[in-house]
Amino acid sequence: MTDFPTLAKLADDLESGRTTSRKLVEACLARIADPAGEGQRTFIHVDKDAALATADAMDGLRKVKAAPSRYAGIPVSIKDLFDIKGQVTRAGSRALDDSAPADQDAATVARLRKAGFVVIGRTNMTEFAYSGIGINPHYGTPKGAWNRSEGHVPGGSSSGAAVSVLDGMAHGALGTDTGGSCRIPAAFNGLVGYKPTQRRVPLDGSVPLSFSLDSIGPLARSVSCCAILDAVLANEPIVPLKPRPVKGMRLAVPTTIALDDLDADVASTFERALKSLADHGAIIERIEMAEFHDIGPMNAKGGFAASESYAWHRYLIAAKGDIYDPRVSVRIMRGEAQSAADYIDLLNERRSLIARVNARVAPYDALMLPTTANTPPKISDLADDKAFTRENLRALRNCTLINMIDGCAISLPAHREGDVPVGLMLAGAGGSDRRIFELAAGMEAVIRV
Repeated sequence: MTDFPTLAKLADDLESGRTTSRKLVEACLARIADPAGEGQRTFIHVDKDAALATADAMDGLRKVKAAPSRYAGIPVSIKDLFDIKGQVTRAGSRALDDSAPADQDAATVARLRKAGFVVIGRTNMTEFAYSGIGINPHYGTPKGAWNRSEGHVPGGSSSGAAVSVLDGMAHGALGTDTGGSCRIPAAFNGLVGYKPTQRRVPLDGSVPLSFSLDSIGPLARSVSCCAILDAVLANEPIVPLKPRPVKGMRLAVPTTIALDDLDADVASTFERALKSLADHGAIIERIEMAEFHDIGPMNAKGGFAASESYAWHRYLIAAKGDIYDPRVSVRIMRGEAQSAADYIDLLNERRSLIARVNARVAPYDALMLPTTANTPPKISDLADDKAFTRENLRALRNCTLINMIDGCAISLPAHREGDVPVGLMLAGAGGSDRRIFELAAGMEAVIRV
């Protein structure tokens, strides 16, 4: 991966006059258009004219000291799940091709624009956000960072979001995370991905997968980049991130489910990261999390994702089900068999789960676990549905634990340069977002030693 700059470096360059927003946007557009690159599979729509016009506007405002924020003029990508005024929101599908263009921006898109970020285009994704792998039969599948000549999956569902940042086609990305859709593609591509406490960021103007679990978060190149974007998305002040010292961190590694069936590279990279943290003075305790055993039975009939997505899709899928990716439609249709009583049971069981887990993790600064059980599979190996299902579940498993407990979590790259990408996830109870960012910033460099 080319060593592209952080948001802070880009802001410094814009402020000093070393670059302009137009130059940044033109460079991103050139990378998107490069026929040897992944741009054609990464973006569903590129907003070239509007991006250049916005860049010129931000450059003009900066000249008269009126830029809306220090990050004004930096290009970002938007997952195809979000409304952009005047554009059709397809959610990575062909079933919404004839929908009316959006009459206003999604709340999060509007907040990015208010801060002066330049929307460069809509990124590809798993159809209707329903997998952690990132394969899309309608628009193609962008190749992830690992062994591009062979073609490994980018992770999903925010697949194009990750690749846009990876390849410098944008300098930050807006994604969603229902069971890992920001964190998995970040882990598979050596990036940082953040899933906030759900209630902090409004879902308005985004196509739902599960309104109980959907969270909106950023993918970027560093912890500080994600913290900046997260603050904008949550409509909070952007304040300097103060890394916590590794020495004295109290970290719990759940041994229940989270460490099962790990690929060898995931296991060895994770253990090396733990050792490095311990060598720097972190207090690491391996704990049983019996509560995690409850999550599998809760999802046995498809869980919130199936029931809530079926409620949204039931008329569309009846009319256009033949257009859907069969791997998506079969999972949505599991919701048809769930009763109202099943759903009410789910709500009650989750409420109990959250309370019990919060009590369990209260003595610790954070939980720490591998982001995914697997390394990025080859795209060609997933042509078989059984292989796809197996690897999809392995990618989603650990991230889903955190969505189900209404937590917040960040995925950090933990592998060494040249090794297969592996993500380390740091997670906390809902509302502990700032602490997670401070801890992650403190350990960001240490875990790759």
